[in-house]
Amino acid sequence: MLYIVFLTGVCNLRCRYCGGTIPEEVMPHEIRYDIEDLAEFISKDDDAIVAFYGGEPLLRLNKMMEMMDSLPARRFVVQTNGFFLHRIPPDYLNRLDAILVSIDGPREVTDYYRGRGVYDIVVDRVKKIRGIYRGDLIARMAVSEQSDIYRDVMHLLGLPFDHVHWQLNVVWAPDDSWSDFDSWVRNSYNPGISRLAEWWISELKLGRIPGIVPFQGVIKRMMWPEDGVPCGAGKDAFAITTDGRVLACPIGGEFEWNNLGDIWNNNPYDFRNSVDIDEPCRSCDIYPICGGRCLFANKERMWGMDGFYKICGTVRHLVREMERAREVIEELIDSGVFRREDFFYPRFNNTTEIIP
Repeated sequence: MLYIVFLTGVCNLRCRYCGGTIPEEVMPHEIRYDIEDLAEFISKDDDAIVAFYGGEPLLRLNKMMEMMDSLPARRFVVQTNGFFLHRIPPDYLNRLDAILVSIDGPREVTDYYRGRGVYDIVVDRVKKIRGIYRGDLIARMAVSEQSDIYRDVMHLLGLPFDHVHWQLNVVWAPDDSWSDFDSWVRNSYNPGISRLAEWWISELKLGRIPGIVPFQGVIKRMMWPEDGVPCGAGKDAFAITTDGRVLACPIGGEFEWNNLGDIWNNNPYDFRNSVDIDEPCRSCDIYPICGGRCLFANKERMWGMDGFYKICGTVRHLVREMERAREVIEELIDSGVFRREDFFYPRFNNTTEIIP
């Protein structure tokens, strides 16, 4: 299973869509349990993946390295804003199976949402590690109204990333943070997805699989169906807060449905398949692919049902484009250009949510 471990609630940035540091009343800023207790908890799972999270986890780099030396995990992942990547010693760097770096696209978009100068710092840090890092380096975008999905994904694919992933800045942000979500989806996002899919298919025909995580992840779900949200929240992925609580989803530690137990009084398998997706998702025709999109959104529905269905429309559009891509992929597999397993991405739960 995947364990998303909060190293701190503190962040050195204050992004427009996030707000930065997690309030102390939601979660303590510093770890309050002994690492040995977490190691004992995780040791009961012989296929554990640990992902370091925050706040900004690399503000507590020494704690991360201590955990990497102590926790019995098969794989390690970190989600970071990228500012301190260059401080990770090479031997620890290459024990990380995946690194997700927050960057929202070109300079003007990233700096608008994340702060002036952030883009240049992050790109500099990524370039500093690229020559020595052998794992999966993933650009993780938050997509908002200033975003142009085609332009921004293509830009990031031109940087030294292996994959690009994005998540729409919806539901956990108030709907008044958008001036016109409907118009943006209709005139920018959905047409951009179609254009990006057209380019992706053209590259497939040339024998290349560009690293676009939502495309690859949806194709994987089409070929190897699963139940539940692709991120695994509430099913086989859980978050460990700084005070040792176990959450179904790392977002919303203050919600009762999200608090499942703790590392002292529970076994990891107590939590497996413990939180189900609710209707209308389970009866939906694309549920086997989408899985309900997002556990938090399914439970909270902070935009109401009208907003809920608006966001679902973006997922349907993505799935339609990938159905078209799958027809091409099947032909390419039959002709020997690819093997079916070439489209099994991600190969383990690397914290990418798959469905934006």
